[in-house]
Parts: sequence; C-alpha cells; structure tokens
Amino acid sequence: MQTALAILAAYLLGSVPFAMISSRIFGLADPRTYGSGNPGATNVLRSGNKKAALMTLIGDALKGAVAVIAARQAGFSDTVIALVALAVFIGHLYPIFLKFKGGKGVATAAGVLLALDPILGLAVAGTWLFVAYVSRYSSLAALIAAAAAPVIAVLMHGATNQTVVVGILGMALIGKHWQNIQRLMAGQESKIGSKKK
Repeated sequence: MQTALAILAAYLLGSVPFAMISSRIFGLADPRTYGSGNPGATNVLRSGNKKAALMTLIGDALKGAVAVIAARQAGFSDTVIALVALAVFIGHLYPIFLKFKGGKGVATAAGVLLALDPILGLAVAGTWLFVAYVSRYSSLAALIAAAAAPVIAVLMHGATNQTVVVGILGMALIGKHWQNIQRLMAGQESKIGSKKK
C-alpha cells in the first residue's frame, strides 16, 4: 500500500504544470497556444519572458528531484525509488491536470537524474548544455542527451534498476520529440530564444 501511494503521489507531483503556473503568474498567454504548443520551459521562453521560463525550468526539475529524494528519505528500496522516478516523469508527460497532454519531460528527467545520481545528472546536463550552446537547438540537445544518458548510466553502474529507468526515460524523451526530429530534418525547427509565432 505504501508503495502504491508513493507512486501515485509521484505521478500527481509530476502532473503539476509549472509552465501554466508561471505563465499565469507573469500574465502570459497559455503556452499551448503558441510556438511548439508544448507546456515546457523552452516554449515559455518564446514568450520573451525569461523569468517565466526560468521558473518553469526550475519547477519542472524540482518536482522530479523532490519525488526521488522523498522516496529515498522514506526508506524505500531501490526498486521502489526507480518506480517513483518513472511515475513523476510520466506525470509530467501525461498530467491528469492537463487532460494527459503534458510537456516533453527534459527538465523533469534532469531533476530525476540529478537526484538518482548527481554525477550522472551533471554529465547528461552537460551534454545538453554543450549541444544546445553549439547548435542553438533545444530539441537536438535533448535528443542527444537522452540517447547518451543510458550509455553513461551503464558505464557508471552497469545493469541496475537505475540504468533501466534511465533507459526508459531516454526512450520516452526521444519519442516525445518525434515531431521535433521531423522539423530538424526539414530545417524548420525553431532555435533557442526565437520569439513565439
């Protein structure tokens, strides 16, 4: 019962839409109505409001980290912690509060990874930052970081529940970026900092 409640609580936490909250606080339009239509930090940035985008980024990352840290502090096994990590991530992708149409999960995944293993999280975040800086494409950075994450996890820890979770997160992130992949291939993807349309 405790395990089920922990997983449910993590899912509900993951469902909290910080893109919507920050947009409302700063008096911005619903992020689902412009740009990529994605309720996430990169799309909120297209509104031109960096503070709202930063609040979204921090909020989405924190909910991933808080779920994992809380499960660890509660004394749950590594298996349950892995399930909680998945639940908070799935909550962000398919939030009950937004009719199961959520963000792409990059910031939440980063929070999860940092909480599971700070070195792993920093390595993946560093990959994202490097690719984003060089290419100016948030989506390309997310795709490469998502693909690299399970490889880094296996090199660091071998085959564990944690690496399985990282692999699932990576595959889900790539899947959620399918439209971005198509736009990248067509040369139509928006770069970081481009204004909303």
